Amino acid sequence: MKAVITGATKGIGRAIALKLAQNGYDLILVARGEADLKTLKDELTPQGNKVFTHQADCSVKEDVYAFLNSAVIDFDDVTVLVNNVGIFLPGSLLDEADETFEKQQDLNLNASYYTSKFFGKKMRSASYGHIFNICSVASKAPVKNGGSYSVTKAAMLSLNHVLRQELAPHNVKVTAFLPGSTKTSSWEGTTIPDEKFVQPEDIAETLFTILNLSKGVNVDEVLITPLDF
Repeated sequence: MKAVITGATKGIGRAIALKLAQNGYDLILVARGEADLKTLKDELTPQGNKVFTHQADCSVKEDVYAFLNSAVIDFDDVTVLVNNVGIFLPGSLLDEADETFEKQQDLNLNASYYTSKFFGKKMRSASYGHIFNICSVASKAPVKNGGSYSVTKAAMLSLNHVLRQELAPHNVKVTAFLPGSTKTSSWEGTTIPDEKFVQPEDIAETLFTILNLSKGVNVDEVLITPLDF
């Protein structure tokens, strides 16, 4: 069993990497921080897993394809893809610089588009696999002071729907996660108590449960929000 996780070193991506490693998955991890990748690999490899890491800026198309072409040399038969990489840049859509939208589009949408096409074709040929797209509650309704973020996350959910439509006839599953406020590095410095947030481990546990459901079922979307934020 082999899984690809983008944005793997922090928050949701890291929690998923730990959960899958604990359950026997070999991992392909990509993130921007080389030191964080090494730290995570050192934490995972004692468990006996094969771990491939690649440093890349996933907002750059050439970096994404360099990662994909490198990863496939040792990991051709990927069974799980987790499109997790993303960024939240707060602000009003009408008042922000164009670059604010473009940066979020590159990370929140384009990177997932490239990786999904690359591994989706392989899963289609193998007639097996599962793609998870870490979207957001903003995919369904705009969040306050998150104009461009909401646009790009809505587009990511649309990408998820198209992938599911095209891959379902080939026995490949596609699931969108729509988390609400989750305790990740984007909330660093907040005085809000941890128990008010969704925890990254909640998402990792739910994802692993979905992976172990029966062959003929697909969980289309998971909406997971804080109880009382």
